[in-house]
Amino acid sequence: MDFIKTTEQDSDYNNLEHMSVNEIIANMNNEDKKVPLAVEKALSQIEELIQQVVAKVKDGGRLFYLGAGTSGRLGILDASECPPTFGVSHDVVIGLIAGGDSAIRKAVEFAEDSQTQGWYDLHDHNISEKDVVVGIAASGTTPYVVHALEACNKNNIVTGCITCNQNSPLSKQAKFPVEVIVGPEFLTGSSRMKAGTAQKLVLNMITTATMIKLGKVKDNKMVDMQLSNDKLVDRGIKMIMNELNVSEQEANALLDKHKSVRKSIDYGRK
Repeated sequence: MDFIKTTEQDSDYNNLEHMSVNEIIANMNNEDKKVPLAVEKALSQIEELIQQVVAKVKDGGRLFYLGAGTSGRLGILDASECPPTFGVSHDVVIGLIAGGDSAIRKAVEFAEDSQTQGWYDLHDHNISEKDVVVGIAASGTTPYVVHALEACNKNNIVTGCITCNQNSPLSKQAKFPVEVIVGPEFLTGSSRMKAGTAQKLVLNMITTATMIKLGKVKDNKMVDMQLSNDKLVDRGIKMIMNELNVSEQEANALLDKHKSVRKSIDYGRK
């Protein structure tokens, strides 16, 4: 199958500047509705990738996300939310972006075009065969990502990807590719839109499913979450109350003593 960059194809909508605000957002919403259906078609690919991630992280390895621009920022967002949500160390899921941390807020010109920097950035984190690297690129052509995965393959490191074009150079490099084909964007080529939404949905699946399988969730509760603000403390107290059938005062005392929802529940059941 030939590689067709559908993310860059001309929009199905013309004369956007002549649309009313209602027409703009209604049409955007119609396009956004297509994203979950596209993700659904890729569920088997997503499952295969998650199985690899679970196995590696369970064995002491790490999950790396590697991307540029919107894709890189989405990877960093997902990685940064794992410690507070699941109580894991910041070095379990690591997001890297072309251009370094400064590129999180402001675009760094031509950073994504480097064919070597992606591997250098991974190497700086002592990447090894114990880890898994997931390249994120809507186009599937970003040199920073594609060549990093190529280097990973040469070093026997498990590779996956999330892209929104079929049969792309990135998909060919990834051992476990995920291709979510969302089609042309409402605004031609603006892959921060449908493609970015699709990538976020897949990232949610990867880390959430992984952490569930690693035992970081009990029932449907985030029992290992970091108690970093009043809202989360209040949520933790309610979890303890429901699990142990105790008063708010007793739950608060347990949480104050053990500083962990899981430890409070375990202690309360002794």
